[in-house]
Amino acid sequence: MRAAVPEFPEARLQELADRYAAAVAAKRRRIWLGSAVLIAAALAAGWMGDVDLRKFAENFWRFPAYFAGTAPKFSFSSAWVDLSEWLWGLPRWTRLLGDTLLIAYMGTLAGGVLGFVLCFLASANLVKSRAIVFVTRRALEFCRTVPEIVFALIFVLAFGLGPLPGVLAIAIHTTGALGKQFAEVVENIDNKPIEGVAASGGSWIQIVRFGAVPQVLSNFVSYALLRFEINVRGAAVMGFVGAGGIGQDLIEAVRKFYYTDVSAILLLIVVTVMLIDFVTERVRHRLLGLEGSST
Repeated sequence: MRAAVPEFPEARLQELADRYAAAVAAKRRRIWLGSAVLIAAALAAGWMGDVDLRKFAENFWRFPAYFAGTAPKFSFSSAWVDLSEWLWGLPRWTRLLGDTLLIAYMGTLAGGVLGFVLCFLASANLVKSRAIVFVTRRALEFCRTVPEIVFALIFVLAFGLGPLPGVLAIAIHTTGALGKQFAEVVENIDNKPIEGVAASGGSWIQIVRFGAVPQVLSNFVSYALLRFEINVRGAAVMGFVGAGGIGQDLIEAVRKFYYTDVSAILLLIVVTVMLIDFVTERVRHRLLGLEGSST
């Protein structure tokens, strides 16, 4: 037996159509208003920043021209000699690149540990004291808001040139970034294991250890690996202010117009970052896949 299709009166249908049209019109007005605000903000930022589009268009050719000028000159008859001259500093650059990787690794490790500790104090579902949550979140905001290179400059003045300022700068920034991401993961976990540990008389540390950590560990490792990729790039820039790594030789080559050295160092950095991105991406996907299969 076919179910009867309800029929609304004409007045009711017109009322529903009017409501739908009003809702669509309201949404369209919000979109237009948001677009107008965005355009106005962009124009204001350009005016305050003295952006000159004509000057930008006239001088844009300098950007690709610079990179074209850094390209080494090769000829078929002397290709090996040209390659040797281009990569003349490969042993030194490789050692400095190793320093950059170690700076990124130690900074990520230290920042990850601190972010792991602080994220639970910043999670409203684990800490009942709003004051502790508020203070911890503001501390994490401070750590990730100040640029790494600013921290590096401060630590270079305090401890002198070398890898230590770079490690400390990356560690502080990583603490803020990972602490926020970890806290968001913790706040989205299933509360039943937490309630079970609490109901059995477990302490707060036991609640975190047995109720929260098993649910978030794979995501924590995934975020930490992603942060390591970012920190490798950041560690290369730390050398610009004397915080160790290959960035010191890169900025020196740029300042002294050693064009072929610039391209060689950039190539080493790009290849290294690509390899790290590839490996850590595979590891992250495997971790997340294992987590999905277990549920």
